[in-house]
Amino acid sequence: MPQLPDDLDAVAVRTWCSLALEALGRERAEIDAINVYPIADGDTGTNLYLTVESAAAAVEAVFAAHETGATAPATADAVRAMAHGALIGARGNSGTILAQLLRGMAGVLADGGDAAHLRLALTSAADAARQAVAHPVEGTVLTVAAEAAQAARGEEPDLRTVVTAAYEGARAALARTPEQLAVLGRAGVVDAGGRGLVAVLGALVETVTGQAPVRGPRTASGNAAKAPVTVDGGSVVGLPVGGTPVEGVTEGGLPASAPVEGPLDCPEDGSAGPAFEVIYLLEARDEQVARLRTRLDALGDSLVVVGGDGLWHVHVHVDDAGAAVEAGVEAGRPYRIRITHFATESGHDVRVQAEPAQRAVVVVVPGDGLAGLCTEAGATTVIARPGEPPASGELVDAIRRAHAREVVLLPNDAALRHTAAAAAEQARTEGVRVALVPTRAAVQGIAALAVHEPDRGFDEDVVAMTAAAGATRYAELAVAERQSWTMAGICQAGDILGLIDGDVAVIGADVPGTARTVLDRMLAAGGELVTLVLGEDVPDALADALEEHVREGHLAVDTVVYRGGHQRAPLLIGVE
Repeated sequence: MPQLPDDLDAVAVRTWCSLALEALGRERAEIDAINVYPIADGDTGTNLYLTVESAAAAVEAVFAAHETGATAPATADAVRAMAHGALIGARGNSGTILAQLLRGMAGVLADGGDAAHLRLALTSAADAARQAVAHPVEGTVLTVAAEAAQAARGEEPDLRTVVTAAYEGARAALARTPEQLAVLGRAGVVDAGGRGLVAVLGALVETVTGQAPVRGPRTASGNAAKAPVTVDGGSVVGLPVGGTPVEGVTEGGLPASAPVEGPLDCPEDGSAGPAFEVIYLLEARDEQVARLRTRLDALGDSLVVVGGDGLWHVHVHVDDAGAAVEAGVEAGRPYRIRITHFATESGHDVRVQAEPAQRAVVVVVPGDGLAGLCTEAGATTVIARPGEPPASGELVDAIRRAHAREVVLLPNDAALRHTAAAAAEQARTEGVRVALVPTRAAVQGIAALAVHEPDRGFDEDVVAMTAAAGATRYAELAVAERQSWTMAGICQAGDILGLIDGDVAVIGADVPGTARTVLDRMLAAGGELVTLVLGEDVPDALADALEEHVREGHLAVDTVVYRGGHQRAPLLIGVE
């Protein structure tokens, strides 16, 4: 049996994220089914799962960076990675609030993971989440978080006692949510976001005690609530933990005697809700975000703005999606913009869905410039920001957005191979035929997309795209962060490294000289077309100089130049 932690160190944080992801994976369908507030769109469980998946991936990346070291990462590094991962991967209203809860906890746990710090972290999390919501409503995940923190405050300074008390407080609060929020009471369900938080806290209990807690919320009398078993004709049959089937209101379902009729997501005055959900990440200063909150609050509802230190996650429901995005542009630099359109059909909220296309391409790109290029070519893009690789859930979401029967997935990064494979497998279970072309660099993806022909057979198209990618050698320039051994010798911090097909082949003093040497080595093996993708701060003069260099040494070779925008490498090179 693994040793149980005496405090929340980095290893415990890693375990917590893993167990929370497993718990939400088990429960997300049930949580989706009870999602009636603020919008009955049936995706709260999925959104929470994707948010925690991003948090867990960020923590794993911290551990991967320490694989060669003798010690585990510092606790502060792990909890900050968890919070940052949740922030950049947050989905929907519930995921955005959970990201802020984790950020509030991380701010305290970075200083210590003992029981005293955990009590403060729970309070900090509840306060931070409430402040992030423009108009807090009781009977939601905010109430569950506050009650969890309150239950932990009076406990003795023992980690297991504090964690268990927080979990039990959350369960009791969750059971009371239908009494606090009328829409939940009418539907006979508990708050979906609150139930997700209970699952996350349950994973924390299992992390520190080694035992999975009793599942589900507690009733007012303290008995375990019933878990949903089947849904048939709008009714639910419940099964008490360890008992026999009975009818009634379950932990996560509708009352068997009262199927819900009509829209469940309308405000208390009966008016219809906004038409769009708008989500984006935003790079902006604090004072700009304060003005942004005011403007977005006037545009719509369900406003949640979380984050800090220059990076924010914005979520709002509005009728004018363009105005919401424009407000972000005025405040700073929005990206990863996602707009979902809601429409009312037969009194129920549903997503607008057109007939799926026959085929689409989903491509991961390292910057805004290439995203625009690929979008113009008809592809659905996922932007991989520096230090922010997309999780499998984000790739699955992109496949869904492509809305096609057949999808070609271009990960454009060797490190994303397993992530892309997991996303492809998930999409296949949803009935989408997915082919994963193992592109290792953006220039290979560009080559593959250039030969894509949706009118030919799927297999034939995939073979042609794979061949084009495989025939493209790739390189990139990078700046050495520290002294280290490489395939080309010892580099010093600040040196310019030329990586060809993933290995350091050139060590130079500046970008132009290193780029010329890399091009000469690549073209020595032949080539017909050179692709240059310039980073955001690279001047156009460099492209002109490199194009002239290629023309002077290789008359038959053409050169094409693209602007990559904000990407990790100052220069990407492809040779076909």
